[in-house]
Amino acid sequence: MKSVKDIMATDLTICKLDDELSKVANEMKNHDVGAIPVCEENRELIGMVTDRDLVLRGYAAKKDGSAKIREVMSDDLYTADPGMSVQEASKFMAEKQIRRLPIVENGKLIGIVSLGDLALERKSNDAAGQALEEISEHHHHGIH
Repeated sequence: MKSVKDIMATDLTICKLDDELSKVANEMKNHDVGAIPVCEENRELIGMVTDRDLVLRGYAAKKDGSAKIREVMSDDLYTADPGMSVQEASKFMAEKQIRRLPIVENGKLIGIVSLGDLALERKSNDAAGQALEEISEHHHHGIH
């Protein structure tokens, strides 16, 4: 059974508490991501900032681009251990209504699993299951 460590993204863009909104917004644009983890120097995860946070808690609240990420980030986080199974992660994310699940080991961020990662994994499993079914069918027909 696959664990989240097998499918998580590890090439992560991270930001810090004192980074400015404009810098983080540009990072999101440059890396085509809608969320960036907020970490201490040692990659200890302390929050997450989404494009929605930037808009609603930042710009819509009349903060300018020099406001700090600490003012708009979410720090009420759900995280997972790298050993969590893909099925458990999928169920957990559905229950908690979250699109991205930070993977933390010994207090440090090591990856993120997104709904897209889960969808790709499910699609590949479906394809493998379909192939196995077709192989079994052909083999079965060859016996008669």
